[in-house]
Amino acid sequence: MSQPSNGAPGHVEEIHWPSLFAAISAISAVGIAIGLGLPLLSIILEKRGISSTLIGFNSAMAGVAAMAAAPVTTWLAHRFGVANTMLWAVLLAAVSALGFYYAEAFWMWFPLRVVFHGATTTLFVLSEFWINAASPPSRRGMVLGIYSTVLSIGFAAGPLIFSIVGSEGVFPFLIGAGAILLAAIPIFIARYESPVLDEKPELHFFRYVFLVPSATAAVFVFGAVEAGGLSLFPIYATRSGFTEAQAALLLTIMGIGNVIFQIPLGMLSDRISDRRTLLFIMAVIGLVGAMTLPLLAGNWLMMAAVLLFWGGCVAGLYTVGLSHLGSRLTGADLAAANAAFIFCYAIGTVAGPQAIGATIDMTGNDGFAWAIAAFFGLYVLLSVARLLFGPKRT
Repeated sequence: MSQPSNGAPGHVEEIHWPSLFAAISAISAVGIAIGLGLPLLSIILEKRGISSTLIGFNSAMAGVAAMAAAPVTTWLAHRFGVANTMLWAVLLAAVSALGFYYAEAFWMWFPLRVVFHGATTTLFVLSEFWINAASPPSRRGMVLGIYSTVLSIGFAAGPLIFSIVGSEGVFPFLIGAGAILLAAIPIFIARYESPVLDEKPELHFFRYVFLVPSATAAVFVFGAVEAGGLSLFPIYATRSGFTEAQAALLLTIMGIGNVIFQIPLGMLSDRISDRRTLLFIMAVIGLVGAMTLPLLAGNWLMMAAVLLFWGGCVAGLYTVGLSHLGSRLTGADLAAANAAFIFCYAIGTVAGPQAIGATIDMTGNDGFAWAIAAFFGLYVLLSVARLLFGPKRT
């Protein structure tokens, strides 16, 4: 198994900024489209009278698509090149994003979800591989913190745009598709600087899922909370008495928390020998924050304050988990592990909307908070088990 090199003694590690700018700016444009699209589509379906369970089921198609795309992404990049594969993914994502407006039948939204999220999954896997490959080991956490910050800005901008343009007409869909197409520009400019996959991974794809369990379990929880939260929080908030615009602004504030905390968390992870401790702490904060949501229903300012800090810790599971993964592997193994990382994120995006939507239908509006708390509670238990009984560093 390949291990990252720390470099020769006295060697000054430099960050390759052109490659990082291309990968980060490209995926941030996709983040805007996803941040806009998830609440937009849920509100439209809610207005059409679709139940929370069916909305969650449709949102879960994102995870199904990601689980299908992640295992083949490394193969596609090996055969066609990283940049070329990303450019085709941009085109497919933009076309399918606009297609939601013209697809009037509910069943048509299922294949559109598959195409859209399959393409964006490819972009996420290859952009993160590109970033990890271009990052010096001793500064990987900081670089990934920058990546997560810019991506969070995109996710925060999406709900903000939604709060301004609303859910009527084709305009919000044109904004989403246009943002995705913009991602092609930096990819095309830096296409000759993208990493080359000229070797095959050492293990079968699914072995990478369990190779670094603290990282893959963290991103599973993050995927469940992010997808379920973005998709169903507008419904939870409006049923709690907030307006559609207020619900969108709460999502924006949570996104601001993501922006504020990711670089400090990434830099902190560079200074901690065992990142599992930091992941455990963030999971505990996520658990406590979720359990306080029912107590804050109806108090917009208090909920906004909690979501500001809570959102940063939730997104930190992704940043620190990815940094932990990148510190262990290099080359084709890293590319395959990144794909497995996104695969686990995809499983979370399937489990999250389904579990949260069904819990709301079964137990009432507060089921939104209880379901999210359950996901964090499971990871806390896993973290305790790994810290107490697992190997010293895994």
